[in-house]
Amino acid sequence: MNWTDERVERLKKLWAEGLSASQIAAQLGGVSRNAVIGKVHRLSLPGRAKAGGTSAAARTPKRPAATAPRSANTFNSSRITATRTVTRQQGSTMLKEEMDVNAIEEVRYRPSANVVVPISRRLGLTELTERTCKWPVGDPLTDDFHFCGCESPDASPYCTYHQKMAYQPVNERRRAANRVA
Repeated sequence: MNWTDERVERLKKLWAEGLSASQIAAQLGGVSRNAVIGKVHRLSLPGRAKAGGTSAAARTPKRPAATAPRSANTFNSSRITATRTVTRQQGSTMLKEEMDVNAIEEVRYRPSANVVVPISRRLGLTELTERTCKWPVGDPLTDDFHFCGCESPDASPYCTYHQKMAYQPVNERRRAANRVA
């Protein structure tokens, strides 16, 4: 298939009207959707006009909402609310409504101040026993590498402090993953 000047002009016109690559391919005939997309990129055409889209002013955040109440918790969050125009059908009539949407939620982590970190005994690999913590500290390729070596309860591989780091309850992991996402 050759891209003649006439076909290129028609492609540009249809693209500016907001037709999809599939629709343009169907109207041009003898060309695939991927060929249309490739030609659009080679021509460096601007983004396709969107039919029935919202205006840029409706998508920008309008005002910050009140921040969440601060407590002794370790997380502070703030939200920005945006107003978006939504079109919905009621019977045979299309209605446009403006609705507030939480656009951004920023979460800041503030570590607790009352955490006690045990002093490690700095044991080497050959000095570990069944009752010592085997939590590695540092880079194994350096001379400063060592293991925690504190007392570990009930034949566990880690001391109480490192158990809390290694074994997180499922609920806390899910909650932490939801905060990140």
